Amino acid sequence: MQRLALVIASVALMSCNKDTPPTETPQSSTAAATPAADETTEPAEETPAEDPEAAKKAEEEAAAKKLQEQLDKRLAAAEAKAEKVKARWTPEVVTAFEKMRDKKYGNDKKRMKAVLASKHRAPGNADRDKFRHPAETLKFFGLKRNMKVFEIGQGAGWYTEVLAPYLAEGGQLYLAGYDEKAEDPQMAFGAKAMKLFLESPGSLYSNVETVAQGGRDEPMNLGPDGSLDMVLVIRMFHNVHRFGLWDRYLTSAHKSLKDGGVLAVVQHRAAEGADPEESAKKGYLPEKWLIEKIEGYGFKLDKKSEINANKKDTKDYEQGVWTLPPSFALGDKDKAKYEGIGESDRATLRFVKVAK
Repeated sequence: MQRLALVIASVALMSCNKDTPPTETPQSSTAAATPAADETTEPAEETPAEDPEAAKKAEEEAAAKKLQEQLDKRLAAAEAKAEKVKARWTPEVVTAFEKMRDKKYGNDKKRMKAVLASKHRAPGNADRDKFRHPAETLKFFGLKRNMKVFEIGQGAGWYTEVLAPYLAEGGQLYLAGYDEKAEDPQMAFGAKAMKLFLESPGSLYSNVETVAQGGRDEPMNLGPDGSLDMVLVIRMFHNVHRFGLWDRYLTSAHKSLKDGGVLAVVQHRAAEGADPEESAKKGYLPEKWLIEKIEGYGFKLDKKSEINANKKDTKDYEQGVWTLPPSFALGDKDKAKYEGIGESDRATLRFVKVAK
């Protein structure tokens, strides 16, 4: 069951909307009912002891059934969303996007400005720029339009829709890919969800390459050793910590990055001294602790920025970081208050690969 939980978490990190509160790993149980003896009749014969192996099998089957039901529900939602995305990508939108993408801008700043102003971006995404500062953040990380970049856990694609056209001029964006014919239902779901994500928005992701992932016990595959200029991990490390996936992700990132390659991190920031075990459940991690954790995998903090800081974020919400926009986990309750706070306080950290 623990191994199943790791796969659930690992693939979920790749395919879920990171602005949605994470669901807990499905749990199942079997309850053995012992009939009460009738005091007015002869005592019933003793019930045979339940076979432990049979009970374990039944529990695993129940968990697998519940998991499949959840995956089917998520896939149906992804398919419905994909249809809406397809409808928005009219021939006119595709033509305008491709004209912008294929133009030679001559420098990074002009190209980024054109991408961010483009009407290909999903409705509402540009409204988040005032909180997420994509141009300033990516410039801080040192992103260049000719780099080879792997984005871990693209979620709904807020950064992906910027990175793909930006890197179309001599660079390359990579995402995790999965086998649709895999026996593992999580892997098969991941493949279907990724296909919908990549194919529904016209030609937006036509130049994106997916990197095939192996089985549940294998490290994450980010490509050949020393092949990447940058690995991006945006608002993801709280889940990496919750599900114990540090080795799976950071060992692979270190291996696939070039010497001096960049690990670019944006993370919801907990109060200094907070217990990461507890804060991660709310979506936050303490900055100092996070830096030390990442440096333990052969990276060195090069510099950090307050580009995405927000002093209004009190970080003490019952529903965690998802209380704030854009998630609004409480719905309309106190919505104006949370709109006034804005998005979370975030650490923006640039690490470089060093020899272990």
